[in-house]
Amino acid sequence: MTPNEVVAFAKAKEVKIVDFKFTDLPGMWHHFSIPASELKEDLFEEGLGFDGSSIRGFQAINESDMLLFPDPDTVLVDPVCKIPTLSLICNIKDPITLESYSRDVRHIAQKAEAYLKSTGLADTSYWGPEAEFFIFNDVRYDQNQHSGYYFVDSVEGSWNTGADEGPNLGYKPRYKEGYFPVPPSDTLQDIRSEMILKMIDCGVDVEVHHHEVGTGGQGEIDLRFDTMTRIGDKLALYKYIIKNTARAHNMTATFMPKPLFEDNGSGMHTHQSLWKDGKNIFYDPQGYAGLSEAALYYAGGLLKHLPSLCAIIAPTTNSYKRLVPGYEAPVNLAYSQRNRSACVRIPVYSQSERAKRLELRTPDPSCNAYLACSAMLMAGLDGIRNQIHPGEPFDKDLYDLEPEELEEIESTPASLAEALDALEDDHDYLLEGDVITQDVIDTWIDYKRENEVDAVNLRPHPHEFHLYYDI
Repeated sequence: MTPNEVVAFAKAKEVKIVDFKFTDLPGMWHHFSIPASELKEDLFEEGLGFDGSSIRGFQAINESDMLLFPDPDTVLVDPVCKIPTLSLICNIKDPITLESYSRDVRHIAQKAEAYLKSTGLADTSYWGPEAEFFIFNDVRYDQNQHSGYYFVDSVEGSWNTGADEGPNLGYKPRYKEGYFPVPPSDTLQDIRSEMILKMIDCGVDVEVHHHEVGTGGQGEIDLRFDTMTRIGDKLALYKYIIKNTARAHNMTATFMPKPLFEDNGSGMHTHQSLWKDGKNIFYDPQGYAGLSEAALYYAGGLLKHLPSLCAIIAPTTNSYKRLVPGYEAPVNLAYSQRNRSACVRIPVYSQSERAKRLELRTPDPSCNAYLACSAMLMAGLDGIRNQIHPGEPFDKDLYDLEPEELEEIESTPASLAEALDALEDDHDYLLEGDVITQDVIDTWIDYKRENEVDAVNLRPHPHEFHLYYDI
């Protein structure tokens, strides 16, 4: 759309409010609104001011003024607001130089797409994330100087089989047995359907939704693949719709990777492929699992850089509660067809060129999608550029290997601290083409260490009282 068409669209839809949304460095959506009468064409050229010092990972207070520039192609009627509201996603620029902001993650994704074209290897990358989440009926948590706890609850939770619910009607999925049960065990079918219908109304194509493996309300909604910046936009809208639809039903949705002990966490398996002139360069019907040499090198780049990538694609301390063996979480730096215990899986549902892709299973939905996809692309391109072969595939259960076999396979970092150390040591591949700048990497590492790693390490854990109080 053009700015003129956006203004006309707003009038045709009789909207009362116009909302401007943007993403901070960790990956949260932010917004502010104006009356519809203030929506003018020149706003798209002049931008709207905001305080960048109040946004995580952005500006210092002495350089706080920043500008938002709405992208007219992202216009839609907000699916959540009761008052008719137009929604626009924005890019961020410096008000003095009018240059794009280095820490604007949407701009980073746009730079990654431009860099891909500049290499001549491909002109388009496609991304298909499978974000998982939990929908709970109640959540409470607190931490202070003398106490700390969390409590989540779900009517589906296996822990509630003996609860007095007046009456308790049963049908609660057992731990790790929540995959695909029909109602009444799946109590969230209609809520997920409501979510995907809202997504479709907003132009977000959905392939499937279902209950996931975990008890207590774990679900998955899969988006149809799209280009990188567009999939970043769609994932932000996806989380917005899921959280607000759950809230409308007096429930709460979370994309926290590991909210439950001894059950599966929530991942975001990410399918990816590269195309040039309408042809999938990952496809070779004579290659292993139908993969081309370029695809294997791309997988080699992902696996080589995965320890440092983890700081971006599994970016929370909680992420490493998920990345442990035995919970369908990929921790082994290996690739294989069909094999969900390998970090890189090659789906073989279809042998067609259109369907051939790699799936990196390590990311989780706490990541910033714009930044995570950009980083994965840069790692894969580094693999192609330097012909990093991933070695032989592992076509057996990597969780059931003999100890001597397992010793030969590297694994993902065991903590966010380890992943940040790896990123500090290995990030040159991200700097290529000025896609992710040193400023962004330094800011990311400093923010994560100070606000997450140190913040968690300094606080006593409730289970430590069980382990150590009587020492």
